Amino acid sequence: MPSAEAEVPLLAEYSDSAVRLKHEHHGVELSDYEDDQYLGRRVWIESKKLWHIVGPAIFSRVASYSMLVITQAFAGHLGDLELAAISIANNVIVGFDFGLLLGMASALETLCGQAFGAKKYYMLGVYMQRSWIVLFLCCILLLPLYLFASPFLKLLGQPTDVAELCGLVAMAMIPLHFSFAFQFPLQRFLQSQLKTGVIAWVSLAALIVHIFVSWFFVYRLELGVIGTAITLNFSWWVLTFGLFGYTVWGGCPITWGGFSIEAFSGLWEFIKLSAASGVMLCLENWYYRILILMTGNLQNAKIAVDALSICMTINGWELMIPLAFFAATGVRT
Repeated sequence: MPSAEAEVPLLAEYSDSAVRLKHEHHGVELSDYEDDQYLGRRVWIESKKLWHIVGPAIFSRVASYSMLVITQAFAGHLGDLELAAISIANNVIVGFDFGLLLGMASALETLCGQAFGAKKYYMLGVYMQRSWIVLFLCCILLLPLYLFASPFLKLLGQPTDVAELCGLVAMAMIPLHFSFAFQFPLQRFLQSQLKTGVIAWVSLAALIVHIFVSWFFVYRLELGVIGTAITLNFSWWVLTFGLFGYTVWGGCPITWGGFSIEAFSGLWEFIKLSAASGVMLCLENWYYRILILMTGNLQNAKIAVDALSICMTINGWELMIPLAFFAATGVRT
């Protein structure tokens, strides 16, 4: 249920017109010092509202990305070849996929924000279902990236043993690939209603599950690098079903009205809006991931790829913070 604060226009109590009328009524002219005081007060109020969204958003994004980091860390205990394979799969194949689908889901942020502000709450659920359809179709189009990862990497000059093992890992990550199509819209849908705390708690639960499952698959079942890839599938679907369960089973009674045939209308306009957002973020995200592919052409490629991928992983961890601010700013505006 959206909070009453979310329905009130931004800082209406402290708007310029309200302040002016209040002081005209008392016959007082504001000095520069008083103007600064009111500006500072408004900045403080808006900062508190922004951090109410940013704090849980940072945590949920860092927790989600940490699943990829933990998988890479477990692969590092198996050997240099395994770490190189999982690193290329995570940072190049999944990284490209992640950036494109995340950008396409950002279009939903704008539409849900407009619908929520206009009090057309029913349309939030329709927009989310429309986003599911578009992103699912995009996932199908991107499947060759996973199915033919091995010959594609060989063509780009990667070592044969790394390319072949990475191809197996990529095919094992296909369920993870499809989870993005549902998890990203669910996150935007809840975020537009200021339900960031729910996303943070579900992300924490999924992270804890991922740590346990990774340990169990790698050290108890000894499934090797393929086992580490399977853990990502399991944990990301736990996250997806957690958000979906909250949405469907009473968490959003006003904005979720069940599955609707309206989701299939206006798909072309939605595709155009999503594609523009997806390409923009993908280009920003992709250019530095090419470095990992270039590193594969160096001597002692396994060690070089391992070292660079660890640095890129740390960089991706840090990237989650500005992405959370970006999302929170979109909600507030």
